[in-house]
Amino acid sequence: MVETTRGPTLEPGLRGLVTDLASDQRAFKNVPWSKAMMWLFLLSDIFIFACFLVGYMQVRITTTVAWPNASDVFALELGGRHVPLLLIAIMTFILISSSGTMALAVKFGYEQRRLATGGLLILTALLGASFVGMQAFEWTKLIGEGVRPWSNPWGAEQFGAAFFLITGFHGTHVSIGVLFLIIMAVKVMRGSLAAGHPGFLTRRRGRYEMVETLGLYWHFVDLVWVFIFAFFYLW
Repeated sequence: MVETTRGPTLEPGLRGLVTDLASDQRAFKNVPWSKAMMWLFLLSDIFIFACFLVGYMQVRITTTVAWPNASDVFALELGGRHVPLLLIAIMTFILISSSGTMALAVKFGYEQRRLATGGLLILTALLGASFVGMQAFEWTKLIGEGVRPWSNPWGAEQFGAAFFLITGFHGTHVSIGVLFLIIMAVKVMRGSLAAGHPGFLTRRRGRYEMVETLGLYWHFVDLVWVFIFAFFYLW
């Protein structure tokens, strides 16, 4: 008769940990793959925007030429009065408001209220498009006043390059988000998410997690603008 040698007995907690690690399950067990990938994308985007803003601060601190005063550069004339940062304040209010409509769209999406979700997605897209339109107006105004990536009439030459790079990169993100909001709104309104029709951004029947994933992107874009507003326009 051959005697079987048994290994040491594991404690209950350690045994559970070993069993869980040996089960070959994903780290994000209950997280949709699309949401996990969106978080990874946003993490990489955080590094890019952080590099831009840190570079902007470095250039502004080290330049020997006077930096343009944001209150004068980004002012509008209303009724013969010089109103500083009026357009920027409106743009910020619109973008922050769009985060509220996006959050409601996610809420109603998980409640499978199709019309409310689609309507809020369209409203969010309209707010985002308004923001991009105002940014285009701001670009046109400054270009008309002589601002270029290599020069500007108010002081440090780096101002134009920093302005067009940072706001242009953010505006591109907003424009892409508006496009995806419209696509998602169409799919929600026609019932593709609830019915599980195959197609772009639609994979599972009755799952609205893609609305939440899109919401993560949109909230990130809004949050980045808060930092741009603070560093570029208020400093």
